[in-house]
Amino acid sequence: MNKTLTIILITLAVLLIGYNVTLVNYENPLEGNSVIALIGIVASLCAIVLLLIYLTSKKIQKKIEED
Repeated sequence: MNKTLTIILITLAVLLIGYNVTLVNYENPLEGNSVIALIGIVASLCAIVLLLIYLTSKKIQKKIEED
């Protein structure tokens, strides 16, 4: 997986977070479709963290191979 694809996936995850934020009912955030939206927000945040860890590991691997 190259850097461009990773950036596209991070952008998609951010867009999903934005969409799910609009679905949350702030009066009752733990009822109905709001729970599904909150799960989607948390899942997207996890995906972003995993992709950033992946990018960092690739940078470390590149530095190790150069030495």
